[in-house]
Amino acid sequence: MKEKTDIKSMNLAELKIYMEELGEKSFRARQVYQWLHEKQVSSFEEMTNLSKALIEKLNQNCVLVSLKKEAVQISKIDGTRKYLFLLADGNVIESVLMKYKHGNSVCISSQVGCRMGCRFCASTLDGLVRGLTPSEMIDQIYQIGKDIGERISNVVVMGTGEPMDNFDNLLKFIELLTDENGLHISQRNLTVSTCGIVPKMRELAERKLQITLALSLHASTQEKRLELMPVANKYEIHEVIEACRYYFEQTGRRVSFEYSLVAGVNDTEADAEQLAKLIRGMNCHVNLIPVNPIKERSYVQPDRGAVWSFQERLEKKGINVTVRREMGRDIDGACGQLRRKYAGN
Repeated sequence: MKEKTDIKSMNLAELKIYMEELGEKSFRARQVYQWLHEKQVSSFEEMTNLSKALIEKLNQNCVLVSLKKEAVQISKIDGTRKYLFLLADGNVIESVLMKYKHGNSVCISSQVGCRMGCRFCASTLDGLVRGLTPSEMIDQIYQIGKDIGERISNVVVMGTGEPMDNFDNLLKFIELLTDENGLHISQRNLTVSTCGIVPKMRELAERKLQITLALSLHASTQEKRLELMPVANKYEIHEVIEACRYYFEQTGRRVSFEYSLVAGVNDTEADAEQLAKLIRGMNCHVNLIPVNPIKERSYVQPDRGAVWSFQERLEKKGINVTVRREMGRDIDGACGQLRRKYAGN
């Protein structure tokens, strides 16, 4: 039995070819695309301007990815919502809605699990199961938009998984998300995070997209990065920073550095000095994140004074830096925590 086609992962051009292969006129593609990405229906039967015969063909040949909302946690502190979605194969993924003055921002997952092994992250503890399809990535946004009845204006690919480890599906997702025939979210309102897979960072740079690249840096030296992030065994810290410089050269987009502050590990005065030296002269922004403690690791947050002191040292060196406002701390805010709880870990 042949595998059914994931119709929601197709762009409009691919859908036109596919409709013709099904023996239909190519204009049907635009109608189907509109139902999938504008009206965001969850079944072919809802596509009311299609013939019964075409709906039958679609049911026989295609799968329409529609994620099932398994659980939602809502923060009493700031209204942040954490979603657990059930996939067709029984796996679960997390997404987070953060409400800001400037609009609704959704953080999506790009994989089920992760193989990167960063020491402070709950998402990676059970390894990688698989990458998400473009349709599974975009439907996280559709489902959350439907749930709150409001437009999503910003998207960050910073949930479970390493986006650069699911590169082709990531590119297709970006195309669907920013297409004027769908949600039409501006590329400038999309941030993609990576732990530093250099060849893919360079390949992304060469696509000259207008998205923001965020590097999970988390250390100021190669030695410390090795302690926290196994990816540093493959890509040395200066090589990763060079890839970030290249990204800016190719796209003109300022790079963000994510830096999780772990008490006594990477939050010292020397760390701040070394970090400033490492990224000197770059058009960049540093996002300091007091680490989210997870029970499987002994890492603890620095006290507020240490965080401020670190920020001040970077500012004195002329580096653009902010401390990330913690959202949803009362609802397993850190990546991967809700999914692990659901799986009984």
